[in-house]
Amino acid sequence: MLENVSKTGGHIASNLGVVELTLALHKVFNTPKDKIVWDVGHQTYVHKILTGRKSQFGTLRKLNGLAGFPKVSESCYDCFNTGHSSTSISAALGMAKARDLKKENYSVIAVIGDGALTGGMAFEALNNAGQSSTDLIVILNDNEMSINKNVGSLSRYLSKIRTEPIYFKVKRDLDIILNKTSLGKSAARLLKRAKGTIKYILTPGIIFEELGFKYLGPIDGHNIAELIDVLERARNSKGPVLVHVCTQKGKGYFFAEKSPDEYHGIAPFEIETGEVKKQSGPSYSEVFGKELSKLAHDNEDIVAITAAMLQGTGLSDFSITYPERFFDVGIAEQHAVTFAAGLASNGLKPVVAIYSSFLQRAYDQILHDVVLQNLHVVFGIDRAGVTGEDGETHQGIYDICYLRHMPGMTILAPIDYNELRCMLKFALFDYAGPIAIRYPRGTGKENILECININGKNVDIEFGKGLIAKEGKDITIIGLGNMFSVALEIANELEKDGLSVDLINPRFVKPLDKELILSSAIKTGRIVTIEDGVIIGGFGSSILELLNESLLNSIKVKIFGFPDEPIPHGSRESLFKKYAMDEESLTEQIKKFLEIDKK
Repeated sequence: MLENVSKTGGHIASNLGVVELTLALHKVFNTPKDKIVWDVGHQTYVHKILTGRKSQFGTLRKLNGLAGFPKVSESCYDCFNTGHSSTSISAALGMAKARDLKKENYSVIAVIGDGALTGGMAFEALNNAGQSSTDLIVILNDNEMSINKNVGSLSRYLSKIRTEPIYFKVKRDLDIILNKTSLGKSAARLLKRAKGTIKYILTPGIIFEELGFKYLGPIDGHNIAELIDVLERARNSKGPVLVHVCTQKGKGYFFAEKSPDEYHGIAPFEIETGEVKKQSGPSYSEVFGKELSKLAHDNEDIVAITAAMLQGTGLSDFSITYPERFFDVGIAEQHAVTFAAGLASNGLKPVVAIYSSFLQRAYDQILHDVVLQNLHVVFGIDRAGVTGEDGETHQGIYDICYLRHMPGMTILAPIDYNELRCMLKFALFDYAGPIAIRYPRGTGKENILECININGKNVDIEFGKGLIAKEGKDITIIGLGNMFSVALEIANELEKDGLSVDLINPRFVKPLDKELILSSAIKTGRIVTIEDGVIIGGFGSSILELLNESLLNSIKVKIFGFPDEPIPHGSRESLFKKYAMDEESLTEQIKKFLEIDKK
């Protein structure tokens, strides 16, 4: 794993933590007949190596190579696709129920982390599974981590079990002593009837047994012999069983053990030194977090919320500088959004920073609890657009279409760091309703407009207003957000062929700058839109709707974005090339569009 992930990047700390657990699972259970559902799924590298994919492991997360998550289409040993957290128990329970209805015989195992267990869906599934008599094994992989240190009362409860397993120690000692004599055996039978009372005296909560599970643990997740013994007991038990396994994230690799959060999802690194081959310059996330901290200095109403993505969303500095105004709610995006709505309803200015693909999970809360009440909640939509190597479940290409139709929702997309800062300031101080700023993964440019001499260094954000970056008469090109820099290069190429381009930076996905767009469309008669999102229901669709509404259906329109299919894993560059969304491919397609139009 180290040899390959150091070259490809990936989720190394979580996989190092489950080496022994994965070996024990494949020793005790007969996969693929027995089915293992891995929650989130980024900890399945060992599983993949053991199930016939070792020779392909060097292709991990590369286009047309092994996926970084379980994939049914990749192997029969992957029984369910996962990528977002807290889903495994629900899926496993469904499989177990299907097995019973079909009168088949095999084991179903859900492997879920303590971080994923903070997700509400996991508790819904535990509640449902616990009241049934269905044979189901849930393995709680307790490493005290999700990506960052776990938070909340459940984390404290599990910590208490780990550090004070008094009941289990007393039970083991009594079993040894009492079973040595016939009198002791009689006493043991009596005590067995009273075990519920003893548990309540000696152990806090017994939450899992109260939910209807037989509880086994906590056990050392790095002791293979102990793991095999307990897993065999679980396999032979009737009804729902929960096995509590304690592991160490990053186990066996010093640098990952020391900094498991940094080695959760990591870029290529040097094995000997642990040094990460870092990108040059700050990321959009870092720029966002730094600007938010700066703005919060002079306004005590600003609060920040993350869903277990403290570092990933750039909020580390904010959490240190303003700890009383920072809230990490754990892996609970739905709660994060409605929590923000509650804060906003009482006059605060909540900023919710969540990855685009994870924010999907809170669709109803955004609509019902924020938008329909017109509450001033600012959404920092990180990793918007194609994110790359994590594949289908992590591509942030749907946020435009799932937010655009919400009444009263405002959506912005910056073309560079300068606009991101300006948009965040606008969202906090010049607007008073639900508002989202979508920005991509990785690095960007500081100030594109300054480079092309557009109105000096700063251009203030005005509600619903875009900008003309170049003026022309042959074609209108609208480049949204991070695709504006690509549109600029395309415009330069077209100008070499004698074509003049009206180049628009729309700034707002919603509301559109109708006056600007329509006047340009009437002037050129041709519009091209380029967006880092799906075509269906996206930004380009809004342009078509605008033209239709304005009875300008004679305007020729070409929309560029991602198609109606799952976008696989691979580097962002390889995916843009695959879908002809790179600069060279787009330029050729636009030229063909112009030629067809002329005919």
